[in-house]
Amino acid sequence: MSEAILIVEDEPKIAKLVADYLAGDGFTAHRLEHGDEVMPWLLDRPSGLPALVLLDLMLPGTDGLTLCRQIRQQWPALPIIMLTARVEEVDRLLGLELGADDYICKPFSPREVVARVRAVLRRAGGATGHNGEALDSLALDDDGWRALAGEHDLGLTAVEFQLLRVMMQAPGRIFSREQLMDHMYRDHRIVSERTVDSHVKKLRRKIADVWPEREIIRSVYGVGYKYQPEE
Repeated sequence: MSEAILIVEDEPKIAKLVADYLAGDGFTAHRLEHGDEVMPWLLDRPSGLPALVLLDLMLPGTDGLTLCRQIRQQWPALPIIMLTARVEEVDRLLGLELGADDYICKPFSPREVVARVRAVLRRAGGATGHNGEALDSLALDDDGWRALAGEHDLGLTAVEFQLLRVMMQAPGRIFSREQLMDHMYRDHRIVSERTVDSHVKKLRRKIADVWPEREIIRSVYGVGYKYQPEE
């Protein structure tokens, strides 16, 4: 079965062109034109979520940045590529901070869009699911809130488990400390960035106790952290 791509774009000619190129590359494309249609459409998917969302910034109804935030909160691992004619750096940064995996400025080549879709899906390919399904060399048991390295239970706290789970669902993606705090503490309590660093340090130590030669949680200087499965 071909992978489904949701295109949220209010310019029908652009949406159709991108959909045609995606279909020509083996994808199944679905199109929505109004921002208010997106969340209901995603929530009512008996066949499952799309593999990726192409999301325009300027939409009637709910705008693209708001939708990006809503999608990321509901489905942290669902890849998002934002499309926009606004090239101001603040918009680029804001879109990525809200959780977009990539950003394409108009005008663009539809071949470029297909190539970017392929690239983002390759980066996201390390995550395979929930409820104990294997993610790279680790397995997460969502029901038991356990992380298993082989047969070894890492003995994570609830916060450490959530921290690892979020990063493993998007291999290679860099999460800022603020983004990790939002996922770790859903009650939006006020904590310092050093708190995140402390949890990451403890998580790394527990992984190193089992795999001392591996470094799969990596820091990106001045930005944050990422889960990087070994090749």
